[in-house]
Amino acid sequence: MSTHSKFENQGNENISHQSKVKLTDLLSRINEEKKIERNRNLALSVAAVSAVTVFGIILTL
Repeated sequence: MSTHSKFENQGNENISHQSKVKLTDLLSRINEEKKIERNRNLALSVAAVSAVTVFGIILTL
């Protein structure tokens, strides 16, 4: 039982030390995620337009 309480105390100390987060780090991470999401959306849009174009060409033949 005493080892269990030791581990609980250590876990709480780690959480309190990790709770500080810099706002600039968060903002840069959000901006990076936005760029990645934009690139994914662009790739998906290009794939969809290409598929529609190929399907349209096949139908005209």
